[in-house]
Amino acid sequence: QRLHEQEAVQKRTFTKWINSHLEKMNDLFEDIKDGVKLLALLEVLSGQRLPCEQGRHLKRIHWVSNISTALKFLEGRKIKLVNIHATDVADGRPSIVLGLIWTIILYFQIEELTSNLPALQAFSNSSSSVDSLTSSETGSPPVKRKVLHKFQGNAKKVLLRWVQCTAAKHHGIEVKDFGPSWRDGVAFQSMVHAIRPDLVDMEEVRRRSNRENLEEAFSLAENELGIPRLLDPEDVDVDKPDEKSIMTYVAQFLKHYPNPGPAAGQQEVLLWPADCNLTREERKMLRELKVFLDQLEKDVLRAQGSDGNLSDKYQVFKHFHVQFEMKKKQAEPLLQPVHPDGKLSVDQALVKQAWDHVSARLLDWHIHLDKSLPGPLGSIGAWLHRAEMALREDFPLHHAPEETANVLHRKLQQHQDVLKNLEVHRRTFQQIHKDRSVHGVPVPPEQLQDMAERFNFVSAHSHSHLIQLEFWEMKYRLTAFLLLAESKLKSWIIKYGRRDSVELLLRSYLTFTEGQRFFEQYEVLFTALQRAAEVYVKSDSADEAEGVSKFLADATVQWKNLALEVRSVRSMLEEVICNWEKYGSTVAALQAWLEDAEQVLGQSENIKRDFFRNLSHWIQQHMDMNDAGNFLIETCDETVSRDLKQQLLLLNGRWRELFIKVKHVRTPPPPPPPPSPPNPAALLLVYSTAEQMRWTNSGRTTRTP
Repeated sequence: QRLHEQEAVQKRTFTKWINSHLEKMNDLFEDIKDGVKLLALLEVLSGQRLPCEQGRHLKRIHWVSNISTALKFLEGRKIKLVNIHATDVADGRPSIVLGLIWTIILYFQIEELTSNLPALQAFSNSSSSVDSLTSSETGSPPVKRKVLHKFQGNAKKVLLRWVQCTAAKHHGIEVKDFGPSWRDGVAFQSMVHAIRPDLVDMEEVRRRSNRENLEEAFSLAENELGIPRLLDPEDVDVDKPDEKSIMTYVAQFLKHYPNPGPAAGQQEVLLWPADCNLTREERKMLRELKVFLDQLEKDVLRAQGSDGNLSDKYQVFKHFHVQFEMKKKQAEPLLQPVHPDGKLSVDQALVKQAWDHVSARLLDWHIHLDKSLPGPLGSIGAWLHRAEMALREDFPLHHAPEETANVLHRKLQQHQDVLKNLEVHRRTFQQIHKDRSVHGVPVPPEQLQDMAERFNFVSAHSHSHLIQLEFWEMKYRLTAFLLLAESKLKSWIIKYGRRDSVELLLRSYLTFTEGQRFFEQYEVLFTALQRAAEVYVKSDSADEAEGVSKFLADATVQWKNLALEVRSVRSMLEEVICNWEKYGSTVAALQAWLEDAEQVLGQSENIKRDFFRNLSHWIQQHMDMNDAGNFLIETCDETVSRDLKQQLLLLNGRWRELFIKVKHVRTPPPPPPPPSPPNPAALLLVYSTAEQMRWTNSGRTTRTP
């Protein structure tokens, strides 16, 4: 009984969770069977476009195909799905469906959100937590439960630690699990209070009943914080609340927690306690480090301004530089961010600021010392710093792909400019290093030796750095191109308007695909990327060969699907235009014929018989009109479809009324000589209106009266 209730709670919670991302799903087990909404959910969560069989008359084979696509997509994300088969989902098996949705929630919500808590990652492994999650724990085989518990030792602990650190600990609440600890609703109230203290009186909360606390917490979270209501009080106020459902709901708070924004008229709340993940000893070490850095900066400034020859000053610089680097290695663990959004605590931020100041002072002093060297060696020293800076610069991979490619191109050009004089400087430096002097003026030997090592480093790594820049630029050029293609495709695969707008869309499509040589562009980009990748892998990046190959393979598959869809757009647009043309001509002709036919009904039998002799032609016209009209209703936007339905309703109504009257028309006795066979069109007038409409509209996806 308890397992059945647990399954029912999960079904309700997971359905609400899906509905917070998609259009309303009524019955999870039924609505997921065809795989259409499952693929739509994965598209929303991943931002990737997935192929999907759609339509009103999908067969089971199409259902299984859609679900298989979804499962392959998840496996491509390194999510192992044990004993989950497409046919089981298509059958709507509860334990399998719940297990699949739980896996998706874990991967795309709980793990993704908890992975953004760097300071809590001691609780989780570096690899993906969703190693092997299958069906719901309800009814799962022992092997599956073992794997599930393995995961929950990671993200579950991180999420629980976050709750304990951000909300519960400030109110003396003990949250030990994602089950009974939440039954009285106080923990939920503390989560709301952590984001908006003005919404919750924690003293009042302790005096309320479980149901009152739960109802108020869920309502406040939904109405004030925009957190979807995934649970109801009766789901939680039980002896053993469902762990998965509570984890799913609590993760919503983590999603909204970092930047909820202050309430009107209030100051912004400190969202993450500065000492949450720093021990007293760590805070003490940070303050001592700040004192050390402040003193080091003063000592560097004083030494830099003191008298002495170049050799002595370089010795002092080296002493400070070695001190700085040794301390840096010791202190790096203390400067790991503790906030969920990557921010540092106050103590950490102050130390980092002091660190940056000292680093800048030492670099300025080093550049000045190198520029102070005699003759051309001073110029080489200045050039050497520029080259080192170019090698140290990080790639700006956090920007949009096109912007990233442009920045990489600029850096590539700048690096090429720096390296233009490499050979000239190398020959000059080699001679100076051999002579240990410049035009007879001795050079500080330690400084000269350090420059020789730095020169060798620049010489050895400059070529591979250029190769790397070229590869990354082409990679992001191709990525930007594929994103542009997807964006264009979305603008073409829409519900269409009237004929003139569709013709305009077709012209835009042709300008893009033919005028801008869309398909040729891809071939040029991909060929250039392949060449850059080959050189890149052969240089110093052999260990990245697998990743490069995978990117090329993924890009090829993505392009294959995109190109197929882009090519199909033209035929679709042309078909829509063709149907507009057919619809317009048949409507105009049929309206004129109906007006004449309605007048002829009042004429003699001979006139009527003669007028309706070519009725078969107009039946075909009527069928063509409905064919084209129904096609346009399916493919056009709501406003146009509504107008078309109304027009077809009126025309088909007139057509039906005409046939009711015409079926009473009798063909007069044939005069001698023996008559020719009766006109089938005339005989057609006697069949029932319902039969005629069934014929006319047979095979349509949209019925018109």
